[in-house]
Amino acid sequence: MKAPSVYLHALGMINALGGDLDAIVPALAAGHAPGMANAHTGVGEAFVGSVLAPLELAPPAGLARYDCRNNRLLLAALAQIAPAVEAARERYGAHRIGVVLGTSTSGIEAAEAAFVYQAQAGDLPANFNYRQMEIGTAAPFAAAALGVKGPAFTISTACTSSAKAFASARRLLQLRLCDAVVVGGVDSLCELTVQGFASLESTSGVRTNPMSRNRCGINVGEGAAVFLMSRDEAEVRLAGVGESSDAHHISSPDPMGAGGELALHAALADAGVASSAIGYVNLHATATRKNDEMEAKLMARVFPNGVATSGTKPLTGHQLGAAGATELAFAWLTLSREHVPLPRHLWDGEADPALPVLDLVESERFLPRGAGSQYVMSNSFAFGGSNVSLILGR
Repeated sequence: MKAPSVYLHALGMINALGGDLDAIVPALAAGHAPGMANAHTGVGEAFVGSVLAPLELAPPAGLARYDCRNNRLLLAALAQIAPAVEAARERYGAHRIGVVLGTSTSGIEAAEAAFVYQAQAGDLPANFNYRQMEIGTAAPFAAAALGVKGPAFTISTACTSSAKAFASARRLLQLRLCDAVVVGGVDSLCELTVQGFASLESTSGVRTNPMSRNRCGINVGEGAAVFLMSRDEAEVRLAGVGESSDAHHISSPDPMGAGGELALHAALADAGVASSAIGYVNLHATATRKNDEMEAKLMARVFPNGVATSGTKPLTGHQLGAAGATELAFAWLTLSREHVPLPRHLWDGEADPALPVLDLVESERFLPRGAGSQYVMSNSFAFGGSNVSLILGR
């Protein structure tokens, strides 16, 4: 029996572009991200993607021990879909609504501040709780904050974390273990990730420059993106999911992108469409030398006739555990809103002659609106050879 289709309904998002969709959509169209700027870190100046919107929403009563920047970012996104979640809870009951989130930092930023305080004062601050920094905390915290009681778990597979969350959430719905699932990802800036990537010589001191001959690394970013997913029919469905794990190297991708290509083909097969049916692809495009080389090669093989593409990390920074959900959300916007253009590819325009030529979206362009189905794709690749491709259909 064919598995039931699942659909993406309400979206909540916060990142360097803005604090909600009203701010993010026009900023994305204009290619202007107020939160992309230099910041002082423990290793000097770094170019990062910071959330500038005030995070005034605190955890509800009884959850104060979870109060940290990461969870406030999550709450800001969840608040935007709270009416849809409440409607689902009234329809299905709290026990039928699950939560699947991806993260890679959780509340590590709070722990860093606490340890600095301890070094100076001799004791940890009174408001610090170890649960703030536990990687698995995000989903159970969100479930408690929303008052839902279905399965709640967190996925942490580095830069594919929140992309893999969609695969897991779909399984919960197709197996009828849930009637609705809150799905997405969240990550906050912290010294651990900024200094960690700096130690790998993977960070850029200026805005990241994907697919350029001059690319020199990532800008670490922060943010959150969450959807309500269910079997209830809506305009946009999660049409295809492809996952693979090539385990080529602990931090370097397979140079030819063989594992990534497996994920793309698996997503296309799952969606039941040829690559020619895809109208837009959001690239992982980290702007590191090896990642862009790998991704350009596999894109040229999977899409021999070309496809509109862009890498959006120059507008958000690389949000690590939240990147997959955020970039899928950008693709979702092109399908769900009539006048939202394809996200622009911001770079210096100097193509690397060693890379296959890609159709990068450098000026205002819209997804063609036809009578048939329309499809867009979002790709995510992570350390250890974790690869995910997601396809949305309208």
